[in-house]
Amino acid sequence: MQPPLTPPLAPPLPKSQAAPVFSTAPPPATLIQNGLLVSSEGTQRSDLLVLGDTIAAISNHFNPKGLPAGTQVLDATGCYVFPGGLDPHTHMEMPFMGTTSSDDFETGTQAALLGGTTTIIDFAMQEPGHTLAETLAMWEAKAQKAVCDYSFHMAITDFDPQHTPDEMRHLVRDKGINSFKLFMAYKQALMVGDEVVLAVLQEAKALNALVLTHCENGDMIEWLVKQAQEQGHGANPLYHALTRPPLVEAEATGRLLDLARLVDTPVYVVHLSCQEALARVQQAQQRGQLAFAETCIQYLTLDESLYQQEGFEAAKWVFSPPLRSKADQEALWQALRQGQVHTVATDHCPFCTDQKAMGMDDFTQIPNGMPGVQHRMELLFSEGVAKGRLSLEEFVSLTSTQAAKLFGLHPRKGTLMVGADADLVIFDPNHSHTLSAQTHAMRCDYSAFEGWVVQGKARTVLRRGEWVVHNGHCHATRGSGHFVPRF
Repeated sequence: MQPPLTPPLAPPLPKSQAAPVFSTAPPPATLIQNGLLVSSEGTQRSDLLVLGDTIAAISNHFNPKGLPAGTQVLDATGCYVFPGGLDPHTHMEMPFMGTTSSDDFETGTQAALLGGTTTIIDFAMQEPGHTLAETLAMWEAKAQKAVCDYSFHMAITDFDPQHTPDEMRHLVRDKGINSFKLFMAYKQALMVGDEVVLAVLQEAKALNALVLTHCENGDMIEWLVKQAQEQGHGANPLYHALTRPPLVEAEATGRLLDLARLVDTPVYVVHLSCQEALARVQQAQQRGQLAFAETCIQYLTLDESLYQQEGFEAAKWVFSPPLRSKADQEALWQALRQGQVHTVATDHCPFCTDQKAMGMDDFTQIPNGMPGVQHRMELLFSEGVAKGRLSLEEFVSLTSTQAAKLFGLHPRKGTLMVGADADLVIFDPNHSHTLSAQTHAMRCDYSAFEGWVVQGKARTVLRRGEWVVHNGHCHATRGSGHFVPRF
């Protein structure tokens, strides 16, 4: 792997550029000068012109006299220019385990923008007795206050063979929702059986849609939980992890891939966390299956030692699958480099400490989830690019381009090309800062990365041409995010 190209330290912005005038509408034009443009295909030192909400031109020879009146010049000296990040796995305002994730679509998407993520794909979660159309309408109403762009995966938890296939067709063809989520865990709540997995895979194949699956064996988990409770461990959050060992994830991952092989259709494994499950994905890929995999930033950076803390502190990192070993981390990093894992997401689903305390006496009642959407790109740059694990191009691919391609948003999103949405991140690779709940924008009273020092930070973020973040402040107006259909 070639060492990353690191621009020289950026000089202070001229006074005229340090405090641009923000408005609710994009400027007529923005010229980004002196930055290193990075796409998944390569890097180039060029200037980039934004007209309205799209990328209009990339060149080294812009004539200032030919620019529209009112063009704002953004000096990106010493910085990279990335496509806006795309997080394909978030849970804003999601009812779960007797409470609701603490970030709504406004606060969560503000945090996303501050970290350089300009588009999220959230999950519309079907509840028993509700149709898919009703579910989508509920999530569309919640998302009206979003400030970054968004789309939805549809989670199917109540499959009706008489009606669900028709509803799936309607979502794909009329609404631009071309991905569906299934759970193989959370028995008596979200979990579906193999017969439903097969039915959804078959319908998705006919619709050219993609099925995402949470791969953990719910029956194995239930058996292990009962054992832990009988042995007197019900109040210890460590046992959330011990009752969801790698085998539980690996078995479900392999079974899903076998079911997809039977139907002969692609499948996407969400939040891959361990070597054993990764091996199932690699085996499927080696035999020619289209087996796509996602991991999350926490599985690349945090490990299972966090569960050894005394008291209830470990509950902050209770999510599913749980954190794994350092050896699992290294296997995931290697798979990213080899192109066997395709995206890095967050599974952002924060719960505050008082919500986590619902499981103080019973670890099975601790709401599963953690905050992360704000720091995904910073952490992956710091731990990946800055430490020589990833190239700049791989970084862009993992944080933006691959997800855009897999979920039908490319080339509108995820790339630096003429005609694409002007979702852009001016990223300062030399800006070192410390992550903390005291400074993050996520509506959660703890940070999963408290005290982490990271190298690199989004300095300015454009969303469809509008300067929505500059020097640590988000200026996007409530409800200015757009739903993006994926036809």
